[in-house]
Amino acid sequence: MRTAILDPFSGIAGDMMLGALLGVGLDPAWLRALPARLGLREVTVEIREVLRGELVCWKVDFNIPPQPHGRHIAQIRELVASSGAPDRVRQLADATFMAIATAEGEIHGMPAEDVHLHEVGAVDAILDVVGSIWGLELLGVNDVRCGALRTGDGTVRAAHGLLPVPAPATLKLLEGFLVRPGPEGAGELVTPTGAALVRVLASGAPPAEYVPMRSGYGAGSKDFPGRANALRVILADVATVPRLDPANRERIVVLTCDVDDMSPEYLAAVVEQLRSDDALDVVLLAAVMKKGRAGTRVEVMCRPADADRFEAYLLIETTTIGVRRSDLDRVALARTMREVRVLGHQLNVKVVTLPDGGSRVKPEYDDVRRIALATGRRHADIYQLALQAAERT
Repeated sequence: MRTAILDPFSGIAGDMMLGALLGVGLDPAWLRALPARLGLREVTVEIREVLRGELVCWKVDFNIPPQPHGRHIAQIRELVASSGAPDRVRQLADATFMAIATAEGEIHGMPAEDVHLHEVGAVDAILDVVGSIWGLELLGVNDVRCGALRTGDGTVRAAHGLLPVPAPATLKLLEGFLVRPGPEGAGELVTPTGAALVRVLASGAPPAEYVPMRSGYGAGSKDFPGRANALRVILADVATVPRLDPANRERIVVLTCDVDDMSPEYLAAVVEQLRSDDALDVVLLAAVMKKGRAGTRVEVMCRPADADRFEAYLLIETTTIGVRRSDLDRVALARTMREVRVLGHQLNVKVVTLPDGGSRVKPEYDDVRRIALATGRRHADIYQLALQAAERT
């Protein structure tokens, strides 16, 4: 499997990513034509080789005439949709922009859709994101891994004023990844665009073993004396293993509370209401409370936008006096619904696509039960007949 291993020993930014991809074989002519593909015909691309420390690196700069001061997500989607990029490129680019908007929204207390993306909405950031994702596709990369990120130190001036390094939104995007502060005097080494690319594209740490095929270096804007400010990308062949599609990764919130003084039937009604109100999942777990009392732990998995609403609901409708909140990532396998016919009745089956390209089929229980009652056949019989019907379609 062709894997791109990111080695951010001096951080990562969008232009560094593009430069490193040029170093491993991305066609410079394709990159020069990218602004026109995105309808940005007045933007030109400057590509040159520079020294960072003692390393020869590719440096990418965009010459941009005056533009709108940032763009909203909907405007960015229109630009990408008109580019002719493959579906997967558009999906990952959209996920990258949404990751930044979500992080900014959480930091500033507003919905992602209302965030005015000062930095990522700028033309150079749009070109960095789309160019990096599309460039990986053109290079035949199937998987992206990322090593420890050096984040820099000090402060950085942004649209919202003077911020500590890493900037709050950048740090939010890097949650779950291995980072190392410094080196001293470096300033900002990881930009929000670079952090979002890592968050959306990287499926984990570099593999323990791989065969390096090519390596390239993308130059950062700063040139530090005595050390290379660059991003290294290694194209490698890695033993094929099932992988999870980064496009299926999403941020979720898990709300947890414990109760030991509530009637089970009323707690069951709370769970039923949470599910009908679009909670992603609700789980009840047996727990032992203070002084050996039997209790129940309630775990609600939901989207970030619904967390406050469900948190308030738990505090009002259960007897708990506290709710814990955890921000997590999850990977949900792609699934579709398919209709089959069993004994003259229509039945829905769920088809799940597995990381290795295979699939898993599961008949919907409510339909199995309905047909079993209507025909007098056992539930197990209807289940097996549904699987056989799904294999034939």
